[in-house]
Amino acid sequence: MKDLSPDRGFPVEEFEKRLSRLQELMGNKGLSAFLVCTEPEVRYLTGFHTPFWQSPTRPWFLIVPLTGKPIAVIPSIGEVAMRETWLDDVRTWSSPNPIDEGVTLLSETLQEVLDIHSKKLGGSLQIGLPIGSETHLRMPLLDFERLKDTIFPHIFVDSTEILKSLRSIKSELEIQKISKICKIVSQGFSEISNFVSIGMTEREAFQAFRIRLLELGADEVPYLVGATGPGFSDIIKQPSDRIIESGDLIMFDTGSIYDGYFCDFDRNMAFEFITDDARSAYEIAWNATEAALKLASPGNTTSDLWQAMASVLETESASNDSVGRFGHGIGMQVTEWPSNTENDLSVLEEGMVLTVEPNLTWGNGYVMVHEENFVVRSEGIELLSIRARPEIELIY
Repeated sequence: MKDLSPDRGFPVEEFEKRLSRLQELMGNKGLSAFLVCTEPEVRYLTGFHTPFWQSPTRPWFLIVPLTGKPIAVIPSIGEVAMRETWLDDVRTWSSPNPIDEGVTLLSETLQEVLDIHSKKLGGSLQIGLPIGSETHLRMPLLDFERLKDTIFPHIFVDSTEILKSLRSIKSELEIQKISKICKIVSQGFSEISNFVSIGMTEREAFQAFRIRLLELGADEVPYLVGATGPGFSDIIKQPSDRIIESGDLIMFDTGSIYDGYFCDFDRNMAFEFITDDARSAYEIAWNATEAALKLASPGNTTSDLWQAMASVLETESASNDSVGRFGHGIGMQVTEWPSNTENDLSVLEEGMVLTVEPNLTWGNGYVMVHEENFVVRSEGIELLSIRARPEIELIY
């Protein structure tokens, strides 16, 4: 059978489009440069993809000028891999070097970029840097303070909204990768009864599921949480040595990866039989998800989705919002902007990939969560996860 998997990586044209859009937004905001130093952003703009980011020792920087291609300022250990991307200008220092962990080279490169515009504009220029919600600065704070002093009178300004608007809208090539991992995980969920059974420990069940996802084509399964029991109040825990019994529920929630892009959805099942309370909780969560999916079209907001789910939970007299939000964006990270909350108010646009994830409290303080993944299309949604059944599945 022909492999219908999307191509690995992206063509240069994809990065050119991303850069063009970023520089357009930079111009609109009066920015002369843009600095990123976190893995998703560097990868988004260059294609540089390595697990070496898991080491916290070395910082990595990418400077985007207002015109021209990005400039990488990175530890020398990454030079060969970075030169295999579409970039032309890769500057390196020997790292680790706590005395000067790339700050001098970074400041000199920034100053070189800014000098081009200071001759025209003069005075203090602005450098975009994402430092707002759901961002972080991946360099020592003392080094950042030194960098600010070095480039003065030029200043850094928060540019989180630029980054958010860029990454929230996925290209068709990105959507293909997310769709691929959603199909892999959906297949894995459909086969659970083949490799998970009564008498196994939670740890054995989780291991079997992870192995099957890798066999089906997932590159990584970095996020896998859940629980077993008559119900569960902790839905983000690691598996234990608890032995699965008849009548138990089981919930797997996974953020698995294909070519650098995540899915994020869960499934609830029961072993041999289910109590009426558990069945009712499952159906309420499923109905809440259905209500949100029907509203997920361009022009509506994430808060509209939240309200649709909350209304179902309130109608069914279920306690809701025990985990703070009812879904979020997904893509290069397992959770991204926006969040489905009462006050987020992000407007849905074509190309956004999101989850809907209502949760409710039932029984003896137990939590029931249900989640689906979808992409916003011009007239509604395209489900990427294969829709869960409206009635909970039993495992015999």
